[in-house]
Amino acid sequence: MKLIIAYIQPERLNAVKQALFAREIYKMSVTNALGCGQQGGYIHMYRGATEEVSLHKKMRLAIAVNDDYIEKTIDAIVEGARTGDIGDGKIFVLPMEECVRIRTGERGPAAIG
Repeated sequence: MKLIIAYIQPERLNAVKQALFAREIYKMSVTNALGCGQQGGYIHMYRGATEEVSLHKKMRLAIAVNDDYIEKTIDAIVEGARTGDIGDGKIFVLPMEECVRIRTGERGPAAIG
């Protein structure tokens, strides 16, 4: 079992979801995130005031998968999120010790579904 965490551009969320759904991966958690990477920041003028924006809006996806879905999930995220420009995002694959389905008490790979 693995936990896949991906940071992507907000406007690419629909494309990523469609690519995941096409591979029968339906369960995910999505949250708003702020972050910075290689693209750095930029200067923004708002009502005559100059402000430096160093954190960019991103979407954070957390997807728990069984071992046979790891590559399918990564491929789907890359397919949906890649534009070829700097700031497309990152994918992290973490080991997951345990998963428990609260409703039934199932544990391990069966709880992921």
